[in-house]
Amino acid sequence: MVKKDHRSYTCQAIVVSCMDFRLRKHLIDWASKILTKGGYDRVAVAGGVKNFGLLVDQVALSVKLHNVNEAYLINHEDCGAYGEEGTFEKHKEDLLLAKDILTQKFPKLKVVPLYLKLNGEFVKV
Repeated sequence: MVKKDHRSYTCQAIVVSCMDFRLRKHLIDWASKILTKGGYDRVAVAGGVKNFGLLVDQVALSVKLHNVNEAYLINHEDCGAYGEEGTFEKHKEDLLLAKDILTQKFPKLKVVPLYLKLNGEFVKV
């Protein structure tokens, strides 16, 4: 069996968001406008960036295997994984911390934190 070199598969970015089905259409529409340079890896997990360890592991794999140079971190309004602590301020705090962690670990990676309202509006954090 011939082993493939995964470094030959490249894409533009990795998008990390919550798994919430209410986001799907907004994320697809947004990605079709923003991520036009060659595809993206998609990570959907409850709470988006809430689990920093998982976030770093997934981004590391995307960088290693697909040579991504952009990471979009998207948390959202009314997130069940955050529950009552899920205020905009808490999401902003976690998104900015996640950005700092990824920027330190991957200095060449462009990291963009976003907050998605359920009406489809993306807010830069």
